[in-house]
Amino acid sequence: MDAYIEKIREAAQRLLAEKKVDGVIGFRQGTIPMMSEPVLIRHAHHVNQLVWNSFCGVNLANYLVKRKDRVAVVAKGCDSRNIVLLIQENQFRRDQVHILGIPCHGMVDRRKVWGFLQGREPLQVTENGFQLHVSGKGFDEVLPRQEFLQENCRICTHRNPVICDELLGEPVPEQSDMDRYEDVRRVEAMNPEERWRHFEELLAPCIRCYACRNACPMCYCPTCFVDESRPQWVGKTLDPTDTRTFHLLRAFHLAGRCTDCGACERACPMEIPVRQLTKKLEKDVKTLYGYEAGLVMEGRPPLDTYRPDDPQDFIK
Repeated sequence: MDAYIEKIREAAQRLLAEKKVDGVIGFRQGTIPMMSEPVLIRHAHHVNQLVWNSFCGVNLANYLVKRKDRVAVVAKGCDSRNIVLLIQENQFRRDQVHILGIPCHGMVDRRKVWGFLQGREPLQVTENGFQLHVSGKGFDEVLPRQEFLQENCRICTHRNPVICDELLGEPVPEQSDMDRYEDVRRVEAMNPEERWRHFEELLAPCIRCYACRNACPMCYCPTCFVDESRPQWVGKTLDPTDTRTFHLLRAFHLAGRCTDCGACERACPMEIPVRQLTKKLEKDVKTLYGYEAGLVMEGRPPLDTYRPDDPQDFIK
């Protein structure tokens, strides 16, 4: 991780000093353990704030939408795929962003660490290779980092950036033996009543804070359908019907566009596994069209085009 930090700072220093960009979007150390926070660096003498560690899970593509200036951005695999999609959807031009690619070994899920500690407060968390060193009042633990990854990182098959201007490290081996859809098939095997009950229970804790929407790089509509008042598509209360409507329509809005970056689940204060909805649609798009979101700049996503021979098995 230290090698990445040095390379990120060197690249940021050079780009700002040469005035090739107006700012660099990356991460700085947060105020509490296991929380690195996004930062926009505009001056070369501030680049020493930039860090890289296993807690840089926020998708920085979220900060590129509708930008008018030219910026550099630190991008892991999923971030880079969202950048591809946002360029395809005309949210900014390719020449407006200088991509500093970071090969990624996965991000740690801080909630898994908290669960392991069972109420003990972590005061310091550091990394040593593939181990986490967690310490607090009266305890000192060494944890295997791989066992505490975010679920989307655990099954990620695109860890290296798919597009970048500078790759700040050697590419890491891609995981080719992962079953990305085990949980989806488990739900697909349920009968309709079981499936309805499953999703009712899954969405029941939702408090409609919209953190999942706000964290998603692909939810950039100027006015979301849930905020419309003329007409009002969805009620403002916690009525289960309105809650289901929000989550289902948001998932369909992301069909063929979701990179499974995990930003939605990372942001959810109720720890709802909302990726079950988007992963089902990801699986269907891959099965029907052989398409994975954001892997190539050329062409258009399958739900953005029409061909007479398009599969129509879903029409009943």
